[in-house]
Amino acid sequence: MNRRQFLQSAAIAGGSFYISNGLFARDNGAVYGHNNMKYRLDNKWGNLDPARFPVKDCHEMIQDKKGRVFLLTNETKNNILIYNKSGKLLSSWGHEFPGAHGLTLSPEGTLFITDTDRHQVFKTTLDGKILLTIDYPADSGVYAKKEAFVPTETTVADNGDFFIADGYGSQYILHYNAAGKLLGFFGGKGPEDKHLDNAHGITVDKRGGTPTLLVTDRTRNCFKRFSMAGELQEKIMLPGACVCRPVIKGDHLYAAVLRSPDLNSEGSGFVTILDKENKVVSNLGGTAPEYENGVLKPMRQAEKILHHPHDVMVDDDENIYVAQWASGKVYPYKFKRV
Repeated sequence: MNRRQFLQSAAIAGGSFYISNGLFARDNGAVYGHNNMKYRLDNKWGNLDPARFPVKDCHEMIQDKKGRVFLLTNETKNNILIYNKSGKLLSSWGHEFPGAHGLTLSPEGTLFITDTDRHQVFKTTLDGKILLTIDYPADSGVYAKKEAFVPTETTVADNGDFFIADGYGSQYILHYNAAGKLLGFFGGKGPEDKHLDNAHGITVDKRGGTPTLLVTDRTRNCFKRFSMAGELQEKIMLPGACVCRPVIKGDHLYAAVLRSPDLNSEGSGFVTILDKENKVVSNLGGTAPEYENGVLKPMRQAEKILHHPHDVMVDDDENIYVAQWASGKVYPYKFKRV
């Protein structure tokens, strides 16, 4: 399913969801999750006056070194909303990103924003000054026009090199140096394991000691591990889970599951959590993880607490914040670790 098909189906689903918002957003004090990764839902966290600070799709979130929580939305009245951990609005900025989709915090403390409508990636300061703009990579030899470049996510290495996932476009992972020069690319559409389909997210994984790249292959229900040079090393199969970007905090890997068990199932999302060995240990709103002979059984939504979760952020207290796409314009939910 491409982005246009997503939007068409979401227009219908989103409208009906908005009417019945209370059904999906009840704060009943219940605890969600499995094993030792359990959480209590706070669906009132971050609620604002939509007339003053509206959101359309809440796409992604990060926390900076000061503990502030940054939310990216494609609402151009305020593309960025900045909260404290209690959900109080601190400030807002951004009017120029109609297709705001991916939000990444670099090691140096700058932001990377992908815009799927503008077919560009922007490096900014924390208060919104644009430092660098990446256009479609015409010099790569694999892009004939800018419309083929629809970037969804970035990740940044310690040396300043960054990688762009063209998850709604031609499915390449593009490697740039800190100055914005294209160094190489890998992936792309195709049937082989090295290829990608809906390469929605990417992150640098240092849990094993040697940095690698974890890349989403959403339609194939998995994450794929590549070397920093783009060589495929591992597939992490997550049957039934159409995952968004991988998010690492400590030894755990977290991900929003947009839909389950496939992309045709509207309003069926949950959040999944994997341990250091990349075994699923907990699902918030999803079925309990079950392995048989070392193979994970298909997962799916079990509880209607989330609609279309698009990203998770884990704060320094190990609480989880969930941003949702096409879900009645709801503000993020907070799951407090118990």
